Amino acid sequence: MHRLHAYPDIQAMFRRLLIATIVGILAALAVALFRHAMYLLEWLFLSDDSKSLVYAAGSLPWWRRLLTPALGGLAAGLLLWGWQRYTRQRPHAPTDYMEALETGDGQFDYGSSLVKSLASLLVVVSGSAIGREGAMILLAALAASFFAKRFTPKDEWKLWIACGAAAGMASAYHAPLAGSLFIAEILFGTLMLASLGPVVVAAVIALLITNLLSGGPALLYVVHVDAPHSAGTYGLMLVTGLLAGLCGPVFIWLMGFTHSLFLRLKLSPPWQLALGGFIVGLLSLLTPAVWGNGYSVVQSYLLAPPLFGAVAGVFLCKLLAVLSSSGSGAPGGVFTPTLFVGMAIGMLFARFWGLWLPDGNEMAVLMGLTGMATLLAATTHAPIMSTLMICEMTGQYALLPGLLISCVVASVLSRTLRQDSIYRQHVAEQG
Repeated sequence: MHRLHAYPDIQAMFRRLLIATIVGILAALAVALFRHAMYLLEWLFLSDDSKSLVYAAGSLPWWRRLLTPALGGLAAGLLLWGWQRYTRQRPHAPTDYMEALETGDGQFDYGSSLVKSLASLLVVVSGSAIGREGAMILLAALAASFFAKRFTPKDEWKLWIACGAAAGMASAYHAPLAGSLFIAEILFGTLMLASLGPVVVAAVIALLITNLLSGGPALLYVVHVDAPHSAGTYGLMLVTGLLAGLCGPVFIWLMGFTHSLFLRLKLSPPWQLALGGFIVGLLSLLTPAVWGNGYSVVQSYLLAPPLFGAVAGVFLCKLLAVLSSSGSGAPGGVFTPTLFVGMAIGMLFARFWGLWLPDGNEMAVLMGLTGMATLLAATTHAPIMSTLMICEMTGQYALLPGLLISCVVASVLSRTLRQDSIYRQHVAEQG
């Protein structure tokens, strides 16, 4: 259990809320910078301005679809390898916001963190099945840390990094409450109100600035589904939660196992990332849907859920692509890929029992959303954050009761089977 600060007086509280507002603005600008850099590079390298890597992959000739992720991985690996050699004699400092919050006094290695973000940009735009949001949140935390080191006392640095990470998540996912609870549930376990207040303010300000820059508020995923209205439907959501609670530890184990397989090859970082990208390229010859973090595929499936065979085929290829990208060490997040895996598990469950379920397509969408929330809860051990994340991203707040109890079930079962969450494992590997 971590407590950042005791409850301050009114003047100190207003000062923190003002700084939180500034941090929120800086975080939103950092996320916007990464997003526009990504779109620019996609236009330059892929000759595509659709902002969808799946669409870009589908329009490329087969040989470019095969080689582009490998070349992007090679370029990112060379960048990381060259920087490591250049800084070999320098003292170690965190290059990840989770590591900065878990250890030390909240300082970053700014140069290494920026290089890591640039490497993530290269693998993202070249189609690797890794999340772009991880680098966005890192840049937001870096911006907050840079400001905090110059204008705040040292004992507050971790607070402002936490605010920056929450604001980055809110800006990337349009989910300020979930972004705040991401910090509260995953990184600290609990927060005093004095610390949670600035975190929430930073997250909300970041979302407002993001909406201003993008021309207005918008949901991340457009979904048309009715709220559950029967005990049977709630029962199916609970069963989906149980299924996710079993699959979550397996997914975490698969990521760790795949990473160990890549390490056994004893390749240098450039070739290791290139191999991961090449595997993604091979899988993209079967379906271009394996490119990217899975966002566009999730959106299309939530609007028009395919039949069991189509979902199963893409799910298998995408899972292998995600494992190859993360296992090779490609810098980036696994948050959005986890949402895709969870959605596929939920839809497969619904389609498998389709003969006995009424309103097949709507039930597939509902179970898909439940799978997204519950697998996220099973891998992060943060059920409240996971529930609010899906509600905020889709606007489907009527699903909150069913999702919440399903996420709690998934989280408890997953924690029983495996103590470490995907983020605790990440911090352990970074240490």
